[in-house]
Amino acid sequence: MNMKRLFIGLGLVALIASGCDQGGSTTEDGASGEVDQVEEIVLPSGLKIEIAQKGDGILPQVGQRVSVHYRGTLEDGTPFDNSYDRGQPYTFPIGKRQVIQGWDEGIAQLSTGAKAKLTVPSELAYGEAGRPGIPPNSTLIFEVELVEIKQAPVAITHEPWPLDGVELQQTNSGLKYYIVEEGTGPQAQAGKIVKVHYYGYLKANGNKFDGSFERGEPIEFPLGQGMVIPGWEEGLALLKEGTKAVLVIPSYLAYGDEGRPPVIPPQSDLVFDVELVGVN
Repeated sequence: MNMKRLFIGLGLVALIASGCDQGGSTTEDGASGEVDQVEEIVLPSGLKIEIAQKGDGILPQVGQRVSVHYRGTLEDGTPFDNSYDRGQPYTFPIGKRQVIQGWDEGIAQLSTGAKAKLTVPSELAYGEAGRPGIPPNSTLIFEVELVEIKQAPVAITHEPWPLDGVELQQTNSGLKYYIVEEGTGPQAQAGKIVKVHYYGYLKANGNKFDGSFERGEPIEFPLGQGMVIPGWEEGLALLKEGTKAVLVIPSYLAYGDEGRPPVIPPQSDLVFDVELVGVN
């Protein structure tokens, strides 16, 4: 799913200049490396890709998980997100709409080791809605580095944990939760990178809309950075590493009046089985 749609993820300041056809590039640690002549690609959608450093030549396939370091800025250079600051690349499956369309299209054109600049029109990003730190109708600039294309994970079968007969706890916001199994690891908190397996379904009818178990790999993101719905931000912060829990999230802490058609209708209360796999 797009847990609020990265920048998803997923959203860096220009690391790769458009004139990098001479000399070397500077990496995060300041080391100099050889850089290819900039290759510019403009896709039919309007996405512009400037490849400053080519990778190993093997492109990711739909469904493969990729790890990407990035910096995101507005057209005027105002930064809104940076994975280097967190010390953790963002990992997601290509072509599964878990990131903005501009990322799905752009990263698919890169191979491991590639560095590029993506100029993403607003209609391939957050459109008229925008998001915190990103005004409506904003063109976004991403400096990206494809760190890794991961091997296909092993799917995990998951049956929803029963809610009948259990006593749900409720927070002041209206979030309800139930601890299925208490973990013993560190507490999740804002600023930590959390790794989460999940299974999401509609409270109204039990229809599943997304899950990581069948993909065989949990999602990773920094907690407290607005990269997921508010119900996740609050609910996961209640858990320790290793904990399994059910979160019952009212619509106003999820996707509200808009929903996420066609799978999540407007004003839908959501239920998530979550397993907090890691806290770093």
